[in-house]
Amino acid sequence: VRLVESGGGLVQAGDSLRLSCNASGSTFNFASMGWYRQTPGKQRDLVASVTGRSDTTDYADSVKGRFTISKDTTKKMLYLQMNSLKPEDTAVYVCHAREWGWGGYDYWGQGTQVTVSS
Repeated sequence: VRLVESGGGLVQAGDSLRLSCNASGSTFNFASMGWYRQTPGKQRDLVASVTGRSDTTDYADSVKGRFTISKDTTKKMLYLQMNSLKPEDTAVYVCHAREWGWGGYDYWGQGTQVTVSS
């Protein structure tokens, strides 16, 4: 399984971006998938997640109402629509997937840089 992100870039505050994550080599049958973000010197924080069966979503408080996570099972793609971007959203955004089962294996992408200028 390989997770490959795309869609990052440099935008201005208030702009929108859509990140994509392709889960190649997988059946796309994960217990959960999500987007994390990381800035230098800080831990990786969960931005948004979606469960495998019920498609229940969860968001960090800082992005609620602005970001939307979704997935396309037929295309094996995970998306993150980011609206009303703020400079504090600047980070490397990393795609994540977890296999089913207790202690399910975690897959991580390489990340895509999002930079929001003020």
